[in-house]
Amino acid sequence: MNVGWQRAKNGLISAYTCAPSAELCRTWDDLVARVGGNAFMHPAALLAAAETGFAKIHVLVAWDEEVEPRCPVGFWALCEKRNLPTAPAFLEALPYNYAFTSNAVIDNARADEVVAALFDAIRRDVQLPKIIKLRSFEADPVVYPAMLRQLEGMGRYRELVRAERPFADQSSGVKKSGSTRKKLRQDWNRLAATGKVEIVNSRTPAETEAGFETFLALEAASWKGKEGTALLCDAGDARFARQLIRNLAARDLASVALLRVDGAAIAAQVLIYSGRRAYTWKTAFNACFAGFSPGALLISRITEELLESAQAVTIDSCSSGDGIMSQLWTGRRTMVDTLIDVRMRNPVAFAMEVAEHQGYQQFCNVRGRIWHAFRHSR
Repeated sequence: MNVGWQRAKNGLISAYTCAPSAELCRTWDDLVARVGGNAFMHPAALLAAAETGFAKIHVLVAWDEEVEPRCPVGFWALCEKRNLPTAPAFLEALPYNYAFTSNAVIDNARADEVVAALFDAIRRDVQLPKIIKLRSFEADPVVYPAMLRQLEGMGRYRELVRAERPFADQSSGVKKSGSTRKKLRQDWNRLAATGKVEIVNSRTPAETEAGFETFLALEAASWKGKEGTALLCDAGDARFARQLIRNLAARDLASVALLRVDGAAIAAQVLIYSGRRAYTWKTAFNACFAGFSPGALLISRITEELLESAQAVTIDSCSSGDGIMSQLWTGRRTMVDTLIDVRMRNPVAFAMEVAEHQGYQQFCNVRGRIWHAFRHSR
């Protein structure tokens, strides 16, 4: 496992770069037993992306060398990307497409030391790009400030985007009343009048994989299928997603909640888990039942079930602040996109890097609007 690893030292913290491997699962389990995790960076998820050729992933692992045996104190997975084929490569802190949180998993008590070691490992590895783009990074009060502190005098950064993401937790964050809740109660009663309504959310591997196939079919039949953005519209995306759910379900880290009427699924919510946090990863519903708000009904009921049963302490919506979760949940977490250069470079050079990434994002936004307008004009 040590073959090809790069090592950087910062006091008694060491950091290495490596490729995704099954051997990392033991390291991951040791770390997340003590600190909060990130479901998108579980080694099983990274292996799904690597083995299907979906992403080129670099893993950084930090160790506390002060104890015997040494213990992991940091884990971060980054994807090597380019904005254009001829553009310089950079590291993106979402390890693959369809990941929605890029936070490193770090022991908060050692945050500054661990971040310094991780950045130093990137500086020292001659094969790694030195530009890092944090995307959908939770601006928590510990790790994110530690990253910015470690760039003082040793690098540069520019925050590009700051946005609020809906969250729910056991103590607050879920709306108990209001017009939206009233409408959902009415929708549930109207739906129940059409047949037997039930919600199932089994976490066995076989039922999770079967539920995911149900989700894929619902999504492909929806507007996403018509616009070509459903997972089944791209063979590579579908292959990766199936492997991702298969790998996570085998470790009891995924499920698919289904809203059924007389045994037929009319909505599906794909959930993934890390410790006591759940993530509402993907959702789809049958448009024929749109008048009953099936997607909102399902997420509302499954939120209550997860929190009340203590299967989850917090739930990450994986969505923007203007989605259905923002109407159901009052909790918010601040997310940032930030461009980092771990080298101390000329400020003009870094400004050019920032301009390239901002320009590419603007291009993608315009392209998306044009494509959306074209699809709806046909």
